[in-house]
Amino acid sequence: MASSSNDSTALISEFLLICFPNYQSWQHWLSLPLSLLFLLAMGANTTLLLIIWLEASLHEPMYYLLSLLSLLDIVLCLTVIPKVLAIFWFDLRPISFSACFLQMFIMNSFLTMESCTFMVMAYDCYVAICHPLQYPSIITGQFFVIRAAIFITARNVLLTMPIPILSSQLRYRVRIIKNCICSNMSVSKLSCDDITLNQLYQFVIGWTLLGSDLILIVLSYSFILKVVLRNKAEGAVAKALSTCGSHFILILFSAQCCWFWSSLTCIVYGVRTKEIKQGIQKLLRRL
Repeated sequence: MASSSNDSTALISEFLLICFPNYQSWQHWLSLPLSLLFLLAMGANTTLLLIIWLEASLHEPMYYLLSLLSLLDIVLCLTVIPKVLAIFWFDLRPISFSACFLQMFIMNSFLTMESCTFMVMAYDCYVAICHPLQYPSIITGQFFVIRAAIFITARNVLLTMPIPILSSQLRYRVRIIKNCICSNMSVSKLSCDDITLNQLYQFVIGWTLLGSDLILIVLSYSFILKVVLRNKAEGAVAKALSTCGSHFILILFSAQCCWFWSSLTCIVYGVRTKEIKQGIQKLLRRL
């Protein structure tokens, strides 16, 4: 009896991911659209990266930021979807502690990095529309993008890193995660320890990072709208829409469905941008 009691309270070393527990008989069917959308997202982002890298006319801050967004999307896709497909196709539900907390770290840090990238892109639009004469001196080409990338990475990695660290310090005796991913709340609530600190930190950091990005994005577009409405010059509205319209669509889609829509809306951004379409045509002619 003592041995049985010890076994029932033994700490575990891996989790089991249970995707859609009420629809497990549909898993193979669910894998079909997920596979197609995964290929679409990966193909679109890879194509954008290739075009921006090959086409010299696209070596501008806006397109470098779009490249960064595509890289973030690719990493997020590779972090989540292959494991979900492995569950759907081969019933490979176990995930080790290290893999689970690594996935948690990547999702938290990269999703907030995407949000921060949107904010920097909004700032780029703001300077282009509201201070066009100062644009070359403020948005200084690759140097601006390098500084922006360092800021985006450092801010979000450093502030989100404690989330998986705090979760990894907890003791776990329940191994079944009723989710397809190792999100902080899905995992930490399985612990037999107090998770108040985990919940509080994620709440504060989530609202601080995503909330501040959203506020700055709204402010940027408010100033842009104010300038456009004040400027009666012919073509002012068309210029603003051409410069920032696709980016605004990108943000609206991404706000709805996190990283997945971000991947798809990179396609929207690329298709609506004349330079990207020209780059695609040149790439096809080379092939």
